[in-house]
Amino acid sequence: MPNAAKIFMISALGLFLELMLIRWIGTEIRIFAYLQNTVLIVCFLGLGIGCFTCRKQASLRQILIPLLALTAILSIPQTRYVAAKITNLLSVMSDLLIWESALNAGVWTTIYRVSLGLALTLSLMALLWEVFVPIGRILGRAIDSHDNVIQAYSINVLGSLVGICLFVLLSSYWFPPIVWVASAAVMAACFLGSSSNRKLEVALLVALVGVVWIGDKSQPVQELAWSPYQKLEMTDQIPSHSVWAGKQLIKVNNAEYQGIIDLDPERAAQNPAIPKELLGASQYDIPLLLHPQPSNVLMVGAGSGNDVAGALRGGADQVTAVEIDPAIIEMGRRHHPEHPYDSPKVRVVNDDARSFFATTAERYDLIVFGLLDSHTTTAMTNARLDHYVYTRESIRRTKSLLKDGGVMVLSFEALKPFIADRIGSCLEDEFGERPLAFRIPTNPTGWGGVMFVAGDLKRVDACLAENPRIQTLIRQWQQASPVVIAGTTAIATDDWPYLYLESPKIPSLYFLLGALIVALLFYAKYRIGDEVMIGGWRRSEWHFALLGAAFLLLEVQNISKASVVLGNTWQVNAVVISGILCMILLANLVASRFPRLPLAWVGGCLVSSCLVLYYIDLSSFAFLPYPAKALLVGGLTTIPLLFSGIIFARSFKLAESKHRALGANLLGSIAGGMLQSLTFIFGIKALLLLVGALYAIALWCAPSASQRSDQPAADDRQHPEESPAEEEGELVAV
Repeated sequence: MPNAAKIFMISALGLFLELMLIRWIGTEIRIFAYLQNTVLIVCFLGLGIGCFTCRKQASLRQILIPLLALTAILSIPQTRYVAAKITNLLSVMSDLLIWESALNAGVWTTIYRVSLGLALTLSLMALLWEVFVPIGRILGRAIDSHDNVIQAYSINVLGSLVGICLFVLLSSYWFPPIVWVASAAVMAACFLGSSSNRKLEVALLVALVGVVWIGDKSQPVQELAWSPYQKLEMTDQIPSHSVWAGKQLIKVNNAEYQGIIDLDPERAAQNPAIPKELLGASQYDIPLLLHPQPSNVLMVGAGSGNDVAGALRGGADQVTAVEIDPAIIEMGRRHHPEHPYDSPKVRVVNDDARSFFATTAERYDLIVFGLLDSHTTTAMTNARLDHYVYTRESIRRTKSLLKDGGVMVLSFEALKPFIADRIGSCLEDEFGERPLAFRIPTNPTGWGGVMFVAGDLKRVDACLAENPRIQTLIRQWQQASPVVIAGTTAIATDDWPYLYLESPKIPSLYFLLGALIVALLFYAKYRIGDEVMIGGWRRSEWHFALLGAAFLLLEVQNISKASVVLGNTWQVNAVVISGILCMILLANLVASRFPRLPLAWVGGCLVSSCLVLYYIDLSSFAFLPYPAKALLVGGLTTIPLLFSGIIFARSFKLAESKHRALGANLLGSIAGGMLQSLTFIFGIKALLLLVGALYAIALWCAPSASQRSDQPAADDRQHPEESPAEEEGELVAV
C-alpha cells in the first residue's frame, strides 16, 4: 500500500474505532455515557504514545487482540452484565446523578464498592489503550516517511473526516454494533500482515464479527433499535417489582426509561390494575385539566406518545409533538394502543426541544414538557442531551411562545431536592410568581415525578375549583411529598447548564477518574518504558502539546455553542466536528500557499479571535433562518481554528521529529479533556479565556528554523530506516 493510502486508511480506522467505542462503551456501561471524555482521553493517550514509540513493533494482531477482548465484554451477556455493574458500584458518588440507585452501605462497604468499580474501569481503560497504541505507531511511522509533511497531515485529517462521516452515516440509519464492527474489520483488513501472520489475523477478524453476532442473537427482547442517540429495547416483560399497568416497557441504555400505556377511558376502566381514583387523572391527563379546551398544544419530549394521547383525550384541537429520538417515535407510532401519532390533529416533529423553541413562529395555549431526563451526554461535552432545555434562557423563550392566558406544565423526576428547587426557582423568576408544584407518586398509570405549573395561574385555579376531584388529589400529593422551592440553588443557564450538579464544583468522580489516568500512565511506562514520560520533552514538544490542549477545549466550546443555537441533535454535533476538520484542511492549504505569512500576525489574530468570541452571545442569532444562523455560528466559532491550524502546519513542517510532534499534540489533548471539567466551576464561556492563554503560551514555545538542531532526536538516532517490525513482515499493508 502506498504511504499516502496508509496514512488515510489508518486515520479513518482510528477515528471510526474511537467513535464506535465511545458510543458502545457508554451504552453498555452507562456511567461512561455521562463521562464520555474518559474514553476519549484514553484513545488519545494510546494514539499519542503510539506516535512517540512508532519505531517499536506494530501489527494488526496487536490491534485485534485487545479489540476482540473489548468486543467480547460488550457483546456476551455474562461479561456485559458484569461490566454494567460498574455503574452501580460507582453510583455511591452521589454528587453526580447518574440515574442509578446506590445501595445504602457503611464506610468500608462503600470503599470496597468504589475500589472494585475503579479496578474494573482501569482494566477496561488498559484494554482500550492497547487498541490505540499500535494505531498510533502505524500513523506516526507513515507520516514520518512521507516527503511532504503538510500533505501527510492533510491526508491524516481527511482520513479522520471519512472515519467520522462513515460512523455518523451508519448511526443515522440505526445500524447496530454488528455493522459497526464489520465495517471496522473491512478497514482493518487493509493492514493484514505477511503470510506467516495473515491466517491468525484473518481468524481474529472473523472472531471479532462472530462474537458480536452471537451477542446480538442472545438478546431476548421484543424489539431492539440503535438510534443515533442511544440503545432502545422494548419488552413486554414488566419487572415483578413494577406497579406499571401498561403492557410494554422501553429501556434506554439498559435502564428502564418509559412505558407505553393504554389509558383510553373505556379500556382503562376495565383494567383491574388501575385504581378508580386515577381514571382520567393520570400525569398525562392532568395538563389538559388545567387549561380548558386548548386549541393549540405543544408537547416537548413526546416520547412514545403517552403525553400526546392524553392531550387528545383532553380535547386538544391541534398538538405539535416534538421528540429528539426518531426510534422512540417509531416505537410509539407502531405500538401505542391509542395510536396518537396517527391522529390528523397531531404534527410530529423530530427535533431537539431547544432547537424547536428557537425556530417556531407559532404560539400555544398549553406547553407541556414530558419527562426529558437524559441518559447520555452530547458529543465531547459535559452537558447531557436535556441540559439546555432547562436553562433560564430556554424557559424565557418558552414563556414567549405562550398565548395570553397560556399555561406551561413541566414534569421532571427530581431525584434530589435541589433539582426541584432549581427548576421551580427558574420558573418563579421568569414568570414572576411561584409555580404550582406537586409530586405525583409512582402509580399504575405513570412513573410520576414533580409537576410544575406556571403561566396564567388564575386560569389554573379556576379550572381546579371546577374539578374538586383533581384539586383534592393534588392537595393529597402536596401533603404526602411537599416540594420545597427555597430559591437557594443556582439556576441553570446556557453558560452553566449543569442541571444535575448541586453547586459549581468538580464532581468527586472526575478526580477519581483522573487518578485512573495517572495509573494508566504508569501502566504505559511498565509496558513501554520511560520514553513516553514527559520529563524528557523539549520546548517544541510542549508547543505541540499546548496546541492540542487548546484545540480540544475550543472544539468543546464550539459544540456547546452550536447546541444552544442550532439544537442538540446528532446531526449538529456531526456537522460541527466535520466543519472543524474541514477548517484544518483549509488552514493547511493556506500554510502551503503562503509559507511566509508572518506567524506573529497569525498568533495575534488567534488569541484576539478567542477573546472576541468570549464577548459575543451567539444565542442572539437564534431567530435567524436555520441556514443563515448555521453559517454564521459555524463561521464565527471556527475562525480561531483557521489561525491555530496555520500555526500547527507551519510548526509541524519545522519539527525535528514528526512522530514526536504529533504524539505530543495528541497527549496535550488529554490535558484539554481533563481541563474541560473546569466548566463545572467557571462555566462554558470561560473556556475561551483558557484557550486564549494556552495558545499564547504555545506561541511562546513555537519552534523556528533557527531553533532546529542539526542532531536528530534521540529516538530518531537509534532506529534504522526500517524497523524490526517491518523486517519481520508484521506491518505489511495490502
